[in-house]
Amino acid sequence: MYLSSIIFAIIFFVAIGMFTRNVRRIIRNIKLGKKTNRFDQKSKRWKHMARVALGQSKMTVRPIAGFLHIIVYVGFIVINIELLEIIIDGFLGTHRIFSLYLGTIYDVLIATFEIFALLVIVAVSAFWIRRNIMRIQRFLKPEMIGWPKKDADYILYIELVLMFLFLTMNASDYWLQQHPDGHSYYTQAGHFPISGLITPFFDGMSYSTVVTIERTSWWLHIIGILAFLNYLYYSKHLHIILAFPNTFYANLNPLGRFSHSEAVAKEVKLMMDPSADLYASPAGESEPISFGAADVKDLNRIQLMNAYSCTECGRCTDACPANQTGKKLSPRKIMMDTRDRLEKVGKQLDRGLEVDDKTLLDHHISREELWACTTCNACVEACPISIDPLSIIMDIRQYLVMEQSSAPSELNAMMTNIENNGAPWPFNQQDRINWINE
Repeated sequence: MYLSSIIFAIIFFVAIGMFTRNVRRIIRNIKLGKKTNRFDQKSKRWKHMARVALGQSKMTVRPIAGFLHIIVYVGFIVINIELLEIIIDGFLGTHRIFSLYLGTIYDVLIATFEIFALLVIVAVSAFWIRRNIMRIQRFLKPEMIGWPKKDADYILYIELVLMFLFLTMNASDYWLQQHPDGHSYYTQAGHFPISGLITPFFDGMSYSTVVTIERTSWWLHIIGILAFLNYLYYSKHLHIILAFPNTFYANLNPLGRFSHSEAVAKEVKLMMDPSADLYASPAGESEPISFGAADVKDLNRIQLMNAYSCTECGRCTDACPANQTGKKLSPRKIMMDTRDRLEKVGKQLDRGLEVDDKTLLDHHISREELWACTTCNACVEACPISIDPLSIIMDIRQYLVMEQSSAPSELNAMMTNIENNGAPWPFNQQDRINWINE
């Protein structure tokens, strides 16, 4: 028992150490972005997080997928309550230690865990069928090939394996509880409505064989969970953690209101009062003037957290009118490209290298994609965890227009007309009301 506890402790702390390292990397990468103030309306933010992240309110817009996701979401949380008992048993070498203190409540809990495990298996199987047999269109977009496609399937396989291991562990445990040789360690505890149906399959096996099955299932289950915890860093499933801060810091302004640009405001103030030194830093040095965003460091921290939070579900792209009409824009790809570029920059920093001269603009996101956007906010409205791809598109557009003077000819003509005529159309201001005569 002591050796088993030592081995468990080593595995546990190594896994937690790796997870902590990965979390620090994510935080470091997000902090590469610019600071932004999202600490207003705190009560409204808590309610938004509770409704959207915890309550899954935007998932149920599509009832079937929403219902299946809620089953997996709630089931995984409920089942992993038992993870606390497994960890304590692993450290102490005990068997179902909570049963000593919870009595009949423990039986109800185990039965609940098992029912949810079965529901999760059904829901995950349905998700796999939707992706690989029904082949729903939003899962087949060009950006969903290679790793994104494999990652989605890997997550489903891992969840299935973990649930089957959980039920196998309980089934063999239940069989051992009833065996005369198991009374010294496998104390009778728990109610097993699902795994109890599997228990008869162990009849005819030797006691030692079933012990091996139970111990193997127990170890693989806990190691699988710890491995999955570290897999999150490389997976779109990171949203199970980041969905909460992501919805808390979401943009609560009306969707049609674009963010205020401090750089533009300072330029306007400087034009009105040339004597004002608006760019002076406390040290007396001038800050560089920058408009919009060309790379991830030009984006704000909320936008970078959005990129890490993206579930790659494709609801944004499915709702995008530009994408529906065959244009190159995919809001999901915008978020995936931002995360890929941020990860690349982070890896270069990890190696102590200078960040390369490539940028998010052009090297990841094309100008054709950016100008295909109609700024309708359909992608923002559709996202189940309040991600805002449009803000990234608009910031890069601002960089193109204000830093590179690069915009489509139609837009340049419109801006010239507004500057000269006070309207988007090429009519003299004195002729603006001539339409009344018609």
